[in-house]
Amino acid sequence: MFEKLHALEMRFDELNNLLSQPDVIANQAKFQKLAKEHASLKKIVDTFQIYRKNIEALSENEVLLKDKTQDKELLNLAEDERKEIQAKLEKIEFDLKTLLIPKDPRDEKNIILEIRAGTGGEEAALFAANLFRMYSKYAEQQGWRIETMSRNVTGKGGFKEIISSFEGKNVFSFLKYESGTHRVQRVPETEASGRIHTSAVTVAILPEAEEIDIEIDPNDIKVDIFRSSGPGGQSVNTTDSAVRMTHISTGITVSCQDEKSQHKNKAKALKVLRARLLDAEERKSREERSSERKAQVGSGDRSERIRTYNFPQERITDHRLGLTIYKLSSVMDGNLDELLEKLQIHFQAEAMKQRESNELSSSEPRKVLHRALDRV
Repeated sequence: MFEKLHALEMRFDELNNLLSQPDVIANQAKFQKLAKEHASLKKIVDTFQIYRKNIEALSENEVLLKDKTQDKELLNLAEDERKEIQAKLEKIEFDLKTLLIPKDPRDEKNIILEIRAGTGGEEAALFAANLFRMYSKYAEQQGWRIETMSRNVTGKGGFKEIISSFEGKNVFSFLKYESGTHRVQRVPETEASGRIHTSAVTVAILPEAEEIDIEIDPNDIKVDIFRSSGPGGQSVNTTDSAVRMTHISTGITVSCQDEKSQHKNKAKALKVLRARLLDAEERKSREERSSERKAQVGSGDRSERIRTYNFPQERITDHRLGLTIYKLSSVMDGNLDELLEKLQIHFQAEAMKQRESNELSSSEPRKVLHRALDRV
């Protein structure tokens, strides 16, 4: 780890020099690229420098503690200081390990949010609407823009399916662990006897794909135009503006009918199709690395049951964390910060374990560490 930190520090100094050169400043594309790299390294380098200062302070402290001619009260103060510095070093080292975890290149992307009712009929559809409201409220708090791409509404106002885009800063990084099966336990509005029912809804968080991310051959797309319909199948539009887009090679189908304009529905359908195709490619890659995938967690597999919402007990349980909190009403109102922060910490820790395991399996890990510590 320390050898890598030294290399990053040298690169940071090199970037400082490059960004001050006239030829780089004149080339805006190159300048912006280097500035972005500089910004991504700054926090790591600043934290490493703080770590080194604490190492130096600890070294001076230990010299003082070895001097038995010193006053006993001064030695006691030095011992307290040593414990304080060691605690700081542990935290800073954890921070450095976290900062060195490779960034997910998709973190900065917008998302396509897909929510579908599963087992539970009308009750599942109503809960799908509740979840969409929850994510929408959270998006409002973050200042994100929401656009509905497609929805299939039931007679009671639930959603058999709703697809929306969320646009803003680092949207995927916040919501990427929400993919999976969400289970609800509550008394349905349709239940006269007051029995608690269990229903399920699936959530998919797909990073929005740009044209550069995935290329689609127009000849590989079949487009069908039809008339929009509402709950129960009744016609809600007198023109043929709804669009069904099928990717022939994969069989992936997307339908959009929310807009009155056929052109706008086509654009939305293509946006969703592109995101689904990118997701399918990434899933295929993960499956090809099956042995590696088994060692990882939080893959975003939508078949995985991730959370239970128990309304009678005001309880939410996230099964991946083994975490239970009794703030259901607050969470359903979009107050997701506590839950999402704990998920990020959990998966960062898992990624760190995986990284450390890989480092230990490399050649001469102890010698490398000792050489690095000598330089620190």
